[in-house]
Amino acid sequence: MAPDATPADIQAVVSMVELAGGEAFVSRGVSRIVIGLVGDVDLFATLNLGAMRGVSSVTRISAKYKLVSREHHPDRTTVQVGGVPIGPDTVTLIAGPCAVETPDQTLQAALMAKAAGATLLRGGAYKPRTSPYAFQGLGVEGLRILTDVREQTGLPIVTEVVAADDVATVAEHADMLQIGTRNMQNFPLLQAVGAAGRPVMLKRGMSATIEEWLMAAEYIAQRGNLDIVLCERGIRTFETATRNTLDISAVPVVQRLSHLPVIVDPSHSGGRRDLVLPLSRAAIVAGADGVIVDVHPYPDIALCDGPQALVEEDLTALSATVRDLAGYMGRRIPVSAPIAA
Repeated sequence: MAPDATPADIQAVVSMVELAGGEAFVSRGVSRIVIGLVGDVDLFATLNLGAMRGVSSVTRISAKYKLVSREHHPDRTTVQVGGVPIGPDTVTLIAGPCAVETPDQTLQAALMAKAAGATLLRGGAYKPRTSPYAFQGLGVEGLRILTDVREQTGLPIVTEVVAADDVATVAEHADMLQIGTRNMQNFPLLQAVGAAGRPVMLKRGMSATIEEWLMAAEYIAQRGNLDIVLCERGIRTFETATRNTLDISAVPVVQRLSHLPVIVDPSHSGGRRDLVLPLSRAAIVAGADGVIVDVHPYPDIALCDGPQALVEEDLTALSATVRDLAGYMGRRIPVSAPIAA
């Protein structure tokens, strides 16, 4: 649609397509609106949609993932999360505790992250775990803690949602909704976050192909949300030396196929503190639009993923790495908001 297309123009196109027996999915990005059509393509060609008011162009798309494909969207997208950009011009550092445990632990981790140059705060209030006996998160109380910490630090919140029924509640507190690896193909959940009006971070399934990953993103985009950031977090292979195998080639491959930003999670891929820094270097040089890392003030007693959580000296090294390599790659680092008085 054209930039000046009105709601009436959009509805007229949707009505025309539906009258012809097709389906129309309206997706709203930062600067453009795209209507994806599903149905008889030859019949659509007879409707003369290009002549309708507000229509900029009509394109037949061959990729399975029509809305997130770069085939007819050559410029890469920048997603804004609480005013923080994630895209081709920046290297965005997202950091924080894997799980929200207490207000003090979360605030300390957030201050450590902010001091290292992080501009977005990650923190899990809901934690889907392999073992039913492992810490599952604080739920709504964890969301309240994150909200309080955001007010004190100015860091927008990235947090995971694990069930479609919880999307509205999490969206009230979070600036960005995260879909974890185990839920990448939870299609009702993908559709729910697509309609929630919040940017979404979609982690790659641990056994998912790149096409499956992009098709999962299409579910979100089809429900009206183009503000999607893809996260490569390691895949499951035969190798046991690391927690997962970081597929660093996924960064340039996906950037060639899709216009969406791509970031890397070196914490969950390596599973060890000593691997986070070298994997971060590899990610930035490969062209990643950001990295997301675990931080904990007391990793020895962490309730979740302590062995991979960074401490202060690690964060100092990571900060220098991000700063130096961002400049080398011709990118900038987003500036964090000042801490509230």
